[in-house]
Amino acid sequence: MKAIVVYESHWGNTAAIARAIAEGIGPEAQAMSTAQATSAVVAGADLIVAGSPLLGFSLPTDGMLKGIATNAAKDPVPPDLTHPSMRAWLDALPQGLGHAAAFETRIWWSPGSAAKAILQRLEAHGYRPLDKAQKFIVEDKYGPLRPGEMERAKAWGEALMQTTVEQAPTPFA
Repeated sequence: MKAIVVYESHWGNTAAIARAIAEGIGPEAQAMSTAQATSAVVAGADLIVAGSPLLGFSLPTDGMLKGIATNAAKDPVPPDLTHPSMRAWLDALPQGLGHAAAFETRIWWSPGSAAKAILQRLEAHGYRPLDKAQKFIVEDKYGPLRPGEMERAKAWGEALMQTTVEQAPTPFA
């Protein structure tokens, strides 16, 4: 089974959750940034799990990323802005037939959802949702992740793998 966990991460929290999800899915799963997850890499994926931080109550826009870049000198942790936004990655995603799941990192009280928007876009590209969008909590704007979130992400990856296997078509005998 080909499983890919794709992320947009600026302060490392979303990337850490993506790696934990991939670990839960199993050794064949790969966690990669939107820059690494090219159309060729994604082609034929049985499962795509995609995630980003929740910024401005939604999936980050290019305008938001420009704002982050403008204010980067003030941040205690420099942001990583070297990869395309999840929005841009989803816009370029080829049609597929696999399963999908989505997650976001966020501070606990934030309204809105990046993960729901990601899941809707994956579904529009032909990927079938396996589970509702997941939210992983970051203690502050830059992190760290809330205690237990890495373990919860790994367990969710394990559950996604199990559901994917259960929903796989049975070959004819």
